Amino acid sequence: MERLSGLDAGLLYSESSTVPLQVCSVSELDTSTVPGGYTFEKFRDDLARRIPAIPEFRTKLADSQFNADHPVWVEDKTFDLSRHLNRIALPAPGGREELGAVCSHIASIPLDRSKPLWEMWVIEGISGANPEDGGPLAVMLKVHHAAVDGVAAADLLEKLLDTEPDAAPPDPVDAPSDAPAWAIAADGLWRLVTRPWQLTRVVPVTAAMVTQTVNRAVNGTAMAAPFSAPTTRFNNQITSERTIALAQLNLDDVKKVKNTADVKVNDVVMALCAGALRGYLQDKDELPRKPLIAVVPSSVHGQTDRPGRNQLSGMFCNLHTDIGDPWERLHTIATSNVRAKEHSGSLGPTLLVDLAQSISRTMYGWLLGLMARAPISRAAIHNVIISNVAGPPVTLYSGGAKVNALYPLGPIFHSSGLNITVMSLADKLNVGIISCPQLIDDLWDLGDRFELELKELLSHC
Repeated sequence: MERLSGLDAGLLYSESSTVPLQVCSVSELDTSTVPGGYTFEKFRDDLARRIPAIPEFRTKLADSQFNADHPVWVEDKTFDLSRHLNRIALPAPGGREELGAVCSHIASIPLDRSKPLWEMWVIEGISGANPEDGGPLAVMLKVHHAAVDGVAAADLLEKLLDTEPDAAPPDPVDAPSDAPAWAIAADGLWRLVTRPWQLTRVVPVTAAMVTQTVNRAVNGTAMAAPFSAPTTRFNNQITSERTIALAQLNLDDVKKVKNTADVKVNDVVMALCAGALRGYLQDKDELPRKPLIAVVPSSVHGQTDRPGRNQLSGMFCNLHTDIGDPWERLHTIATSNVRAKEHSGSLGPTLLVDLAQSISRTMYGWLLGLMARAPISRAAIHNVIISNVAGPPVTLYSGGAKVNALYPLGPIFHSSGLNITVMSLADKLNVGIISCPQLIDDLWDLGDRFELELKELLSHC
């Protein structure tokens, strides 16, 4: 059986009505490239042919009342695609505001845990056009974060998409086997008994981490410290509502800035986020004197033999929003990012995974209960979550329709109400921004600033 890892389970237990923990994407499709023309029925049938190659789409949670450990994944023997695939149309005029409103509502609804943890929404009526006449189409995908992290979600999308409009579906992949309740409970008891062994691996690593971090702080080579971030409008309690904004940039322009400044693409992405956030807060007369701090998740897939679908590490990065000049800010961010990567790398790729694995189901319940009763600190842990996922450098197709844009969207949390996720695709850089409307009621304003920030950086090239 495939049991959820500590990190996977933590994402499951942490979910609430106000914090649905799911990874989303919004794709914009050109249906004029579909061989023989687009229909919803053809799109549905093409997706059905791909389901056998995607075990994440065919597995659901299973548990036992006597299970002392985390739930397991099992194949859904009664899988029904109609319970996951939905078809809706935008209200007129079908512009970006209407698309954003519909996708925001979809993103706010938790997934049904009685079935495999994903949904797909086919959204017609983009710009008032009919996709059956070759008009544009949007597709929103939601997958629970316990089932995939950012890199796993990108891999999943590659199974859903093709490099040719008429490509054959990928080969089938086996799903986790079924598990009776007694087997789940028996294996869970064994894992509970052997959990202290996990602590023997975590304790010395954690002690070494503390020592290394203190030494780096003394030497001035540490990454940005948690709880050193200023408090902003993004750092407050959130409701169940969501608001999203989307932006698309020319990847060649981003690379031109990267080459001229002699930095990394990720440094340019961070500088674009920093500039957009600085301008947004400055126009509201809310720009803190202290620089904003971002937490940047990173994948450790392929770097560890630990179990689990989420293989994550991360680092805290200084966005240097206290620097007014964009070009100087870019170089300063690049320098501090080097320190952050070195610091994060010195902690080892398995630290977060191992720490989560050492926490039992009962302990998770106690910790989450304690956090729910504790008041939110006025000192933010960080200001924003920023993720940068490298997508395929080629044009992709969905059911024969050319993918013109693919915007990723990550989760937000109490006191961390802004997530900016970036994904490259072919010659474009797609930016997905999600927040809570009670914190930010004009998120498109923030999204529109990314193109302006890129033009500002290009003026130095």
